[in-house]
Amino acid sequence: MKILITANSSWNVLHFRRPILDALLADGHEVIVLAPDDGHGAKLESLGCRLFRLTMDLKGLSPARDSQLTLRMAHAFRILKPDIVLSYTIKNNIYGAMAARVLGVPFIPTVTGLGTAFLSGPLLQAFVETMYRVAFRASAAVFFQNGEDEKLFVRRSLVRRQQARLVPGSGIDLDYFRPAGTVAEARGPTFLMIARLLRDKGVLEYAEAARRVLKRCPTARFLMAGPISPENRSALGEDVIEIWRREGSIVHIGEARDIRPHIAAADCIVLPSYREGAPRTLIEASAMGKPVIATDVPGCRDVVADGVTGILCNPRDSESLAQAMLRMTAMTREQHAAMGAAGRARMAAYYDQRLVVGAYKAALTEAASRH
Repeated sequence: MKILITANSSWNVLHFRRPILDALLADGHEVIVLAPDDGHGAKLESLGCRLFRLTMDLKGLSPARDSQLTLRMAHAFRILKPDIVLSYTIKNNIYGAMAARVLGVPFIPTVTGLGTAFLSGPLLQAFVETMYRVAFRASAAVFFQNGEDEKLFVRRSLVRRQQARLVPGSGIDLDYFRPAGTVAEARGPTFLMIARLLRDKGVLEYAEAARRVLKRCPTARFLMAGPISPENRSALGEDVIEIWRREGSIVHIGEARDIRPHIAAADCIVLPSYREGAPRTLIEASAMGKPVIATDVPGCRDVVADGVTGILCNPRDSESLAQAMLRMTAMTREQHAAMGAAGRARMAAYYDQRLVVGAYKAALTEAASRH
């Protein structure tokens, strides 16, 4: 089949949808990626995909401007003539579904998280819910990456129960992300947060918690890995990184081409996000046998077994996060190892990428046969 995959960036497709891409290409399907090219298009094409560049406003929330996205996606669908569309990220899901419905193209969206719209107040949330309800009406299947998002969409009649499918994120390659087997050097505890520099990811809470922990444990080290994302409405800028540099509180290592060495060198991975779909960084860290700290919110609490594979703290609460970090520093290396081993076992049981690929293949086959 000719399968089109669309998302709000080529980076997103390359880093989060790679298991699906590889499986579809291995099965002989033609795969086209419809997304803005943010510098990762060449890599996608080297894998065997074809990139069709999509222009979209990533930050704005203007219905008038976003309605143009429906027209652009419909234009792309007419030119490319896909047999089926797989969609990720909120705008591609909503406006792509509307375009596909008009053209009669089978469309399978994945809700990867509720995004800033659901965290920005009741009026915007009500508007987005209406858009979801209209857009997803004709979709044979709608995938969710955690059970709480699935239940919310069904309860609020944004999707029908028979449409909803649950998958454990994008899955994890357990051979690629495996325990490093190295002993960390003798030094203070090292915490690593891996995320784009966005308020919604809890970056400011991480910084404030670091300041509090350093007063009690001055040998602790705090690292931040991830790019600045100025196109996002909750983005933080270079000024925040400069404050960290002057304080000596957090070292920003930027975007890493291979995150595994950084995970291996850390004692604990932290993600104080306000809400997630299926947090990739926690899944990768757990697969590599590292204990984690995350907020007790949808998505994070699906991945983390509190007290077993990591520690959950209160969202938007830097003091609660600092206390979780101090608890982690008080643990022995044997306790850290046991927590990491439990995380690895949990990823193998529930988050193996083969489970995700199998679910999408079944949905593609079903949608193709219906069409």
